[in-house]
Amino acid sequence: MSDDEADPELLAFLREHFQKASLKPKVPETQVLEGAEYVYDNSIDVALDYQSTKAAAAMIYEQMQKKEYSTKTWASHELHPKARDESTVAFIFTMDILNFSFWSEKNDDDRFAVEYKGKRWTGYWSLVASLQRALDEDIPITSSDFWQNEDECTEEVLRHVFRSSTEEEIPLFNERMACLREAGKILYEKYQCSFTNCIAEANHSAAALVNILADNFPCFNDVVSFENRKSVRFLKRAQICVADVWAAFDGDGLGQFDDIEKITMFADYRVPQILNTLGCLSYSPLLDNTIRHKKLIESGCSWEIQLRGCAIWCVELLRREILRSHPDAKINAILIDFFLYDSMKEREVEGKEEIPHHRTRSIWY
Repeated sequence: MSDDEADPELLAFLREHFQKASLKPKVPETQVLEGAEYVYDNSIDVALDYQSTKAAAAMIYEQMQKKEYSTKTWASHELHPKARDESTVAFIFTMDILNFSFWSEKNDDDRFAVEYKGKRWTGYWSLVASLQRALDEDIPITSSDFWQNEDECTEEVLRHVFRSSTEEEIPLFNERMACLREAGKILYEKYQCSFTNCIAEANHSAAALVNILADNFPCFNDVVSFENRKSVRFLKRAQICVADVWAAFDGDGLGQFDDIEKITMFADYRVPQILNTLGCLSYSPLLDNTIRHKKLIESGCSWEIQLRGCAIWCVELLRREILRSHPDAKINAILIDFFLYDSMKEREVEGKEEIPHHRTRSIWY
């Protein structure tokens, strides 16, 4: 055999190798974290302070240990469903289809609020209270069959479901109604009217379920372009939907995901707010002034993308720092996010907000 001739044994080996590689199942990835790192690397209006992040990681871990923060914390909230069955899966899917944009420019007495079981609920909890109240009234609000039936699930019925105890109605009502209709149609066409079938298709992969939501349900496809990158995936509601299922089932049964660590924090407006309060995130003077004066920041603009992307990357650094100091800690970005969100809401109730959250009105968060 001359030097110019191919070695048949080598060719056979390479052919076998690449055939096996092509048959090997691909490991699902959400690409959220790599997109966030790209945003951080190219941000000019949002920066991270590594010393403050290191100090915050120690504080967060200490407080989470003190409060025994875990997946069980999710179900301990009085409004979250307690059953570990398909009714809870349906509730979570409905909730996270609608889980966006609850902030208001009005004061606490006049903002959108829901009266339920003798209490007044605002923000995210107004949504959960609305759904629980509707179920108590025998309105099948968590049924995708109901969402599709425009004779039964009318605009009037949905306005009743989300009725407010104040004059301000729920923000983006028409968009929420459209999201329900769209999701109901897709569940009917692809998943036999059951989100449980989406979970089964994901085969215990959190990343796969996030991708199923983003790829099949347009209202979950939270993707932007930034600088030279055409696709930066934030997927806030898709990720939090998976995280809610995981937490509700304590990582077992329908909530068993073998790669739950692939879920990042959920890029919204509350976590950047507390990360700035803790000194982990800092803003350029113009952005800082815009946020402090509660001026609207358009969805998809550079500032908003930087705020969301840098927050994801910052929580990832918090997670790494905690695990560096406590290698055996049972912690991930989901639990850190839940803790930071709850902590910021506590500060809000106590009147201890040092900076407002940024104002962006969109269906993505």
